[in-house]
Amino acid sequence: MRHPLAMLAAASLLGTVALTGCARAGHDGASSGGGPTRITMWTHSAGNPGELAVHKKIIDDFNGSQSTYKVVQQNFPQGSYNDAVTTAAAARKLPCLLDVDGPAMPNWAWSGYLKPLGLPRSLTDSLLPTAVGRYKGKVYSAGYWDAALAVFARKSVLVKNNIRIPTAERPWSLAEFDAAVVRLKDSGYRTPLDLGAADKGEWWSYAYSPMLQSAGGDEIDRNGMKTAEGALNGPEAVAFFTWFQKAFTNGWATSNGPVGNQKFIDDKVALSYTGVWNAKDALEKVGPDLLILPPVDFGNGPKTGGGSWQWGISAGCGKTQSEGARAYLTFSFQDKYLTRFADNQVVIPATAGATAASKYFGPDGKLRPFAVLSQKFAVPRPATPAYPVISARFEKAAKDIMNGAGVKPALDAAVKAIDSDIKANKGYAH
Repeated sequence: MRHPLAMLAAASLLGTVALTGCARAGHDGASSGGGPTRITMWTHSAGNPGELAVHKKIIDDFNGSQSTYKVVQQNFPQGSYNDAVTTAAAARKLPCLLDVDGPAMPNWAWSGYLKPLGLPRSLTDSLLPTAVGRYKGKVYSAGYWDAALAVFARKSVLVKNNIRIPTAERPWSLAEFDAAVVRLKDSGYRTPLDLGAADKGEWWSYAYSPMLQSAGGDEIDRNGMKTAEGALNGPEAVAFFTWFQKAFTNGWATSNGPVGNQKFIDDKVALSYTGVWNAKDALEKVGPDLLILPPVDFGNGPKTGGGSWQWGISAGCGKTQSEGARAYLTFSFQDKYLTRFADNQVVIPATAGATAASKYFGPDGKLRPFAVLSQKFAVPRPATPAYPVISARFEKAAKDIMNGAGVKPALDAAVKAIDSDIKANKGYAH
């Protein structure tokens, strides 16, 4: 399957939604014409047969369950989806239903693409917090699933090297993790740790900002979302990125490819910092020796990334069509569909009921640790229209630091760029 971080931003979040103005989006122009009211739905799922099969099942079931509305799906390749949305928004021709990358949602809401979702609170409250997109106190999007990060290891390797196996209740401290990595390097692993640094784009914010948050920093001051000063360049951030740089200068990790989990599968690295989308392959190749371990505690508890693709309703969708869109979404969030989606795509179900029924994430599922980590440690990326700029500047700073740049100057430059963007857009206040 496509990895959900490719799904989260394969087309580059910055290039598609970093907008500087507000373009109010129109409706899709569909009308009832005497028959069922037509509800057009856009997805980024073209080329993903497993995902499309679940969508088709839900749509067929919904359309067959009533005669008032008819949902019609249109699928776009991942690489062209966001461009299609921005073009349609400019022409006031958005569909009523569309999926949106979780961290991009606040920018889309601010830009006038989306209206508040308006689903029953009992439904949105039943979802994982990171599967619900909130902006300025309102729910704009909701999703069927989430992803999470963990550390993959082989039990035999840790036991052989007398390294404690961490748990969600007692994760590795940073000192303990560093000692384990040194011991694994001394045992013969030329590069003991794969941090995923060969990847690019949204992965960098998704993967490494939780580490920063665990250390006590953040990408922006979340009290008002008006500045990155002190959060991205304060003492905690400098300490974390100093460690991040050390991991590469010490030869614990490299930025060499391939992207993904292949180095761990080939036993070229002992520890792999990766996501749930790589777990099924690891299970098949490594078998019962596979350990799915919690992220490292950098001082303020383990953190893992949260927030993925979710559903929204376009701002220009008419009253009748909006009612149909909400009826469809309410229907679609049944546990049986969320379980099917999660098990087809190997992603974490968004409800407790769907999780309990999942073959992978249920009580006896081999990927159960991911559901636990998501519930306990997930942190959404900052819910601000400035996020595309934040993500891009975070990636640049982290890569510069990885490659030897001064830590504080690199972070100060990122803060300056982020704060300039926020100021240029008048604090994204409207």
